[in-house]
Amino acid sequence: MNIEQIDSDYKSAFKEKNEIVVSSLRNLKSEIKNVEIAKQKTLTEEEVLQVVAKKVKQHKDSIQSFTAGNRTDLAEHEQKQMAVLQKYLPAQIDETELRNIVKAVITETSATAKDFGKAMKEVMTRVKGRSDGGAVSKLLKEELK
Repeated sequence: MNIEQIDSDYKSAFKEKNEIVVSSLRNLKSEIKNVEIAKQKTLTEEEVLQVVAKKVKQHKDSIQSFTAGNRTDLAEHEQKQMAVLQKYLPAQIDETELRNIVKAVITETSATAKDFGKAMKEVMTRVKGRSDGGAVSKLLKEELK
């Protein structure tokens, strides 16, 4: 569904001459194709979501860099492109729900500070693209203290 939706949205935006959406989706489709070529297979829905999440993260990083460099015009452009891609990601979970998942993983795995990597992997598996790795890491560090 995701690939078909991306293609459909791309065609609609192209017909409407919506340059931001067209360029965002063109970049996304290109990245998906590159990953498919690298893996030599068609991507699953979950793998497509990983590519979308990676592109969103790249936009976030660019926004931070452009903002730090006083280039608000470029930061706004990146923000618009990121907004286009975010609609293909699952709804993000709030901090309270994420904290509950982190606590549950720590309890179930009896994790300590030295088990951070194992706990991080388990939490990321459970949230499956519904939360940023940085947010998970921050909460996990707080809870493991």
